[in-house]
Amino acid sequence: MRASVIQIAVNEDESVEARRRRVAATVREQAGADLVVLPELWTTGAFAYEEFGREAEPLEGPTYEAMAKAASDAGVWLHAGSIPERDPDGPLYNTSLVFSPSGDLAAAYRKIHRFGFDKGEAVLMGAGSELVTVRLPETTLGLSTCYDLRFPELYRGLVAAGAETLVVSAGWPERRRSHWTLLAQARAVENQSFLLACATAGTHAGVPQAGHSIVVDPWGEVLAQAGAGEEVLTVEFDPGKVAATREQFPALKDRMLGLQPPRRA
Repeated sequence: MRASVIQIAVNEDESVEARRRRVAATVREQAGADLVVLPELWTTGAFAYEEFGREAEPLEGPTYEAMAKAASDAGVWLHAGSIPERDPDGPLYNTSLVFSPSGDLAAAYRKIHRFGFDKGEAVLMGAGSELVTVRLPETTLGLSTCYDLRFPELYRGLVAAGAETLVVSAGWPERRRSHWTLLAQARAVENQSFLLACATAGTHAGVPQAGHSIVVDPWGEVLAQAGAGEEVLTVEFDPGKVAATREQFPALKDRMLGLQPPRRA
């Protein structure tokens, strides 16, 4: 299976519409890949909080349309990163979109864990509540977004739902880049899954981004990692290694906690 992880630079001197066109063109260039992954909130920047409301769009808005067309043109499964979604009957959401090679929407995931500690995203956006997996011909994806990476129980839930390849779309700050790599490897190892983590480059509202998108195998080995700038990270991996790893070292079968509700005394 071939994946292209597109690490996009989000800079303030480029309009959202110009970036949307540029990213769509880059997705089209990935024809021949099985899966293409984009980062979190690449239209606005994950830390450009004042832009969320101004640039929020309905689920089937301009980014949806541009990415659906790009996926169809390239003939790829496209995790189109996330957008600030405006729900007409509720708050904004940080929503990821996944398109099939025909350009149809295969899944939408509203980010569950919002970052900000009672400010920023944590107060400007609503929280999702549903775990989302997507079945591809080669593997089942489990979807997550940025701050979700710090919450291992989410990934246990995705694995229980059948996920074999975990996808993280992120806008991770440079000052905590060591956590990014550490947690990506930990989530892959403990869930015996491939993990594809796509981050932004550039600077959002004065916050330098980590970049360093990463692909990790079920044993925690780093198959590929980007640098700090804009880059397309291309990697080939064998999804069958997940089942082989889980059979060879069946740690997931020994789980004792979280499988049943606690008994009351």
